[in-house]
Amino acid sequence: MVDYRASRESPSECANTIRDARQIALDEWYRSTRANSSLEFDHCFPESFVDELSRREVFNKHLFRPNTYLHKWWARRCGSMFRAILKHFAPESERRLYYAPGGLEGKVVLDPMMGGGTTLHEAIRLGANVIGADIDPIPVAQARASLTDAELPGLIHAFDQFYSRLYERLGSYFQTECPTCDVSTDAQYTLYGVRKACACREAVQVDQYELRQESGRTIRVCPETGKILEEVDASDPAPLAHLITKADKTCMSCRREYADLLDVPFYARYAPVAVAAVCERHGLFFRSPSELDHSRIAKADKRRDGLDFGPLGHYGVADGPKSGDLLRRGVHSYLDLFSSRQLLYLQESIRLLQDYRDAEKLNLAMLVSTSLEFNSMMCGYKGWYKRRPGAIRHVFALHAYSFPYTALENNPVNPRKTSGNLRLLFRDRIERGRKWAALPVERRVTAEGRSETVTIPGEVDGGKEVFNQADLVCGLRRFWLIHGDSRKMPIDDGSVDLVVTDPPYYDSVQYSDLAAFFRVWLARMLPDEFEWAYDETRSAVESGSGRGSFTDALSGIFAECARVLKADVGRMAFTFHHWDPDAWAELTIALMAAGFRLTNCYVVHSEHPISVHIRNLNSIKHDSILVFAVGDRGLAAAWTPPERIETNDSETFCRQCGVTLGWLLEGGHTESEIRAAWRGLIQGKADDRMSR
Repeated sequence: MVDYRASRESPSECANTIRDARQIALDEWYRSTRANSSLEFDHCFPESFVDELSRREVFNKHLFRPNTYLHKWWARRCGSMFRAILKHFAPESERRLYYAPGGLEGKVVLDPMMGGGTTLHEAIRLGANVIGADIDPIPVAQARASLTDAELPGLIHAFDQFYSRLYERLGSYFQTECPTCDVSTDAQYTLYGVRKACACREAVQVDQYELRQESGRTIRVCPETGKILEEVDASDPAPLAHLITKADKTCMSCRREYADLLDVPFYARYAPVAVAAVCERHGLFFRSPSELDHSRIAKADKRRDGLDFGPLGHYGVADGPKSGDLLRRGVHSYLDLFSSRQLLYLQESIRLLQDYRDAEKLNLAMLVSTSLEFNSMMCGYKGWYKRRPGAIRHVFALHAYSFPYTALENNPVNPRKTSGNLRLLFRDRIERGRKWAALPVERRVTAEGRSETVTIPGEVDGGKEVFNQADLVCGLRRFWLIHGDSRKMPIDDGSVDLVVTDPPYYDSVQYSDLAAFFRVWLARMLPDEFEWAYDETRSAVESGSGRGSFTDALSGIFAECARVLKADVGRMAFTFHHWDPDAWAELTIALMAAGFRLTNCYVVHSEHPISVHIRNLNSIKHDSILVFAVGDRGLAAAWTPPERIETNDSETFCRQCGVTLGWLLEGGHTESEIRAAWRGLIQGKADDRMSR
């Protein structure tokens, strides 16, 4: 029997005793003891220790692993979890300890669905040579930019020059005047309300009249005059015709519902309501847009039609599971999602980027691209909360397209480091990331429950890029990036030690479809560096019923993983969770087709309690960590399924799903039997058609 706290790494032994006992009891109940296992990960893993780290990391993943967050990507897993997974493949027992440096020198680690690149970053820190593959070019671009060794002083110099030239050309468009002293200053952002129409008039609709709450005062916009007021404990005024809130669905005069102006370009459906800025003498202020503010917007609008971004067809919105929401709102071009000032920002950025080369150009382009999530007319405003003054609700806050009532037009070239602008993003995504990559740190939880940082000597988050397998194995910390369909990879048979990945979330997050928002611009900024066009329908996300794209894609990818893994000692590990029995069924079918068998399953905490992945999903907040070998390969395994899979506790649910997966992969069941078994067990109904 395994003591998961024996490695001295458990942060709070007393608190973890119950969880450890629970795990051991479930192991005894569901799974026979495995003898003569060839790898440590086949029979033990420090669940409690990793669970504790994950519970802390999920709140601020980007602060724990800043070098992996250069560009937006979805559904990232905790780096600490993947470090622990990889550590347990180290041959020497002392190198398996979480805070010991390295341990995978000489190993080849593959992630065929690399997405945000967590596996690559964690494995290369441990000394492995890594292969990352993805059908979407954005993960490849991000991995190349963040893994390539580049001198930080050179990147800082390039950014400073790039930013200065941008500000020189665009700064005047984002000016405003202090209402107290009338001195011009850089606007922080402009707030817009969405234009709506009833049968008798047009109105401007906002989330609410309050713009900011501070100690002793509330800043609000007056619905009668549109002026900005500072009131103490004011009651809500009655809304009048020209400015209404989202609570006002029907016109009080004609009794007709307010409707969107779908025949107007999206950016023009919004009217400016307030400008926020900081005056050197008078501090932060909000003001209603002045004539000068309107003239700056009009000046940019006048230039809009003359901007040349290439063929308009390159910016067309294709119908997809998420982009279809744009089409239903009358948005047929990604160009329409940006104000005229934002398009000027994009045009000038594209022009200036052509003066840079290699790592500098790539990092700057990725920076501009990721800034678009904070610089489009789909950004919302949540700055009225006392704890989040001035905060931006970025485009993909809900992992989908949302259409704000109060839209926020950011100032990307604001000299002050404010939310979502270039200067702050450079500091957080590149400067902080590069410093961390040169000297990575981990968190350790003390016996008192506090977090402290631990430097890992000798580790570096970066390496040398190669472009074939022969060069990959000729040194340490080398990475090979493959852009393409992972159902057919140019990798030799039996040449990979480990496959560690994170499959897509079945049917809930259509990464490729959402990523088109960025791809259309990266294709202009980096036209020759990557192949930006590809068939999104080949991505591994379920889109219908029955055996769909999820199963077909994963079956092919897993078959390739089985082909390239080393015989006997090769392993594949990944994390997975989902309430839907069909998601587990399709995963089982794909694994079975590739010949994989489950060697063990572990469960750890994985999700922020208010994550968009788990909201309205009965709070599933754990991951099953699943470990596989190809075929039997000498492993004596005997899984016994539960009578039913409990759905009132996510930890128990994930553990029981892992056990059920192991049982089904050993049983030689048909696809229809597998689907019936999952549906019956998760719904709490025994399937009488199958013998156990």
